Amino acid sequence: MLPIANWKDLYQSTFEFFASLNPSFSFSAESAQDSASVSDLSFPLTPRDPTPRSLSTDEQSPSLRDRLDAAEHIDIDSHNPSSCDPSFGASAAASTLYSMRREHDATKNELSRTQAEVARWEERYKTLEKTLKETRDILKVRDQEIQVLKERERNSPERHCPSTHIDCRRNRDPAHKRSESSQSRHIRLSADWSEIHDDTLSQANGNHSRNGSDLDNMSTVSEEERARSRSLETFLNKIDLWSGAQVIQAVQDLNSEILQFAASATELCTFSKQRPHSAKVTQASSEVATRLGAALSRLLATRDHSQDPMLVQLALQGCISYCISRALSSFCIGYQSKANITLTQIYTHMFHSEPQPTSSRWRALTHKHIHELHPELNEYAINEMTETIFRWSLDIFLISGSTNPQPNPASRENFRARFGAQVKRISKAACRLAQVTKEEIMSANFEVIAADSGQPFDGQEMMDAFEDYGSSDGVVLCTTELGLRCSTRKATSDAPASEESIDRRILLRPKVVLESVVEVIDPR
Repeated sequence: MLPIANWKDLYQSTFEFFASLNPSFSFSAESAQDSASVSDLSFPLTPRDPTPRSLSTDEQSPSLRDRLDAAEHIDIDSHNPSSCDPSFGASAAASTLYSMRREHDATKNELSRTQAEVARWEERYKTLEKTLKETRDILKVRDQEIQVLKERERNSPERHCPSTHIDCRRNRDPAHKRSESSQSRHIRLSADWSEIHDDTLSQANGNHSRNGSDLDNMSTVSEEERARSRSLETFLNKIDLWSGAQVIQAVQDLNSEILQFAASATELCTFSKQRPHSAKVTQASSEVATRLGAALSRLLATRDHSQDPMLVQLALQGCISYCISRALSSFCIGYQSKANITLTQIYTHMFHSEPQPTSSRWRALTHKHIHELHPELNEYAINEMTETIFRWSLDIFLISGSTNPQPNPASRENFRARFGAQVKRISKAACRLAQVTKEEIMSANFEVIAADSGQPFDGQEMMDAFEDYGSSDGVVLCTTELGLRCSTRKATSDAPASEESIDRRILLRPKVVLESVVEVIDPR
């Protein structure tokens, strides 16, 4: 059933429609009840104006259409329960709010991730900028060093030119970089060559065939000189990869590793006053006496170390220092002993008879190619040195009356497992130091040194480890810290060098323990 308002609109629209078609249209039959009902609607049912109005269809049609559309809209709304249900509107609003909140949270999370990404890229940019700056500084320093070397090379006398003037000029002439063929031996030299070498050609016009052979010899010599200069250029202009201060620091770090192992091993072990007398102990005492001297071996075997094992720790340091110094004194660690002796003799003779760059170049090339021919040599040398340190250390514990580790294999294996990584680190550091001193330094010869047992103390060549506890007199008991010596041949000629022409400097004095230390450690 349509409401009153809809009937009213429909009635008015119908009336206006018929009035627009016929201006004289009116309702004649009306009941009183209808008149009363219509009077309440506050609009006339018939036109009261006797004068007919001429309303056009264009003016009335839009009004009619608007009213029909409004009535249809009201009817649809009246039949739509959702528009009249308040709970449905609240649910729709809650759903919209929830979706907006989810979008807001997603946006916040995306913003956080973006900010974290920006911060990470900023850190990476700072790191790259710092690395670039350091690289530029290094390149600047290298350029300065190259300029210094070029100045030295320019100021030094020419070493690569032959004695005659024509050989020097032929070395600089690019037209003679190719060897002369057999067909061009009897051809005259070009006009340019004649203009450059008039003074030499005036002496070579005697015999034509002899002149051709001389030119061939000169070409061969010049080619050899150029090849030699190219091979020497890499090493003569090469800058040392390690400085003297860096080598000293490497030796000091190695000494620290040795001290830490000796202190840790001695602290872990226990000692007894009773010493077993067996063939193993006798053999170990003999071997320790060979390595560290009879005096230290006797002190280890006769003293009581149960209260203060300081002497055992010093013996361990001396044992490892002696092992490393002996290994580094060879030409190539881990190589065959006979070949090592021969190579050491060759290099020693070459160092005293050849210029410093020549001997250093030979040493570096030989050491490098030995390792290239035997790629497993470095790993073998590390394992061999590690095994030697363990074996010598266990001999010291055995003659000192150690109860832990014991002579049985199980106890020794436990000791190796406990200190295996530490001892291997010492061996790796020693092998790395050998590679540096043999291959990466050309300006001098660096030697890792240690004082021999029984040698008189010399304050200029060594340092007393207990100098603060008394006067440094007597003979050396053992070396506890390694030293470093640098040797450079000052002579530049090919004549054999004398001792005065070799500059030897001790950059780091080895630290030794004297026999008087027994009075400091165990006064009686």
